[in-house]
Amino acid sequence: MPLVRIDVVEGRRSPEQLRLLADTVQEVVLDVFAAPPGDRYQVITEHRPGQLICEDTGLGIERTDDLVVLQVFQQGRSDAQKRALYAGLCRRLGEVTGLAPGDLVVSVAANTRADWSFGLGRAQFLDGDL
Repeated sequence: MPLVRIDVVEGRRSPEQLRLLADTVQEVVLDVFAAPPGDRYQVITEHRPGQLICEDTGLGIERTDDLVVLQVFQQGRSDAQKRALYAGLCRRLGEVTGLAPGDLVVSVAANTRADWSFGLGRAQFLDGDL
């Protein structure tokens, strides 16, 4: 049940390109994180130029305003699955959208079943609904 935040620079992509970006991210999440079909939670946020700042941490990575920052909130994925996610996202986004490898930053954060409510003021995982 990953929740994916997608942050991009405003005005760099059309609505169709944003949807293709989100669809591609979802395909990779389904492939490597074993999320069930129909389990899609994504938030796309566009930031004005200059408001999305990602330096290279001394790694020599070139970045442009095509930058995409992904935050993936999930539970119970292994290090191998996380590595597969990083590589799969880089490869597929490059193939499908032309995103340069240096313009992708991914962060995976873990949480627990108690950290989710899908609505109605309930904790569906804890209540046994899921």
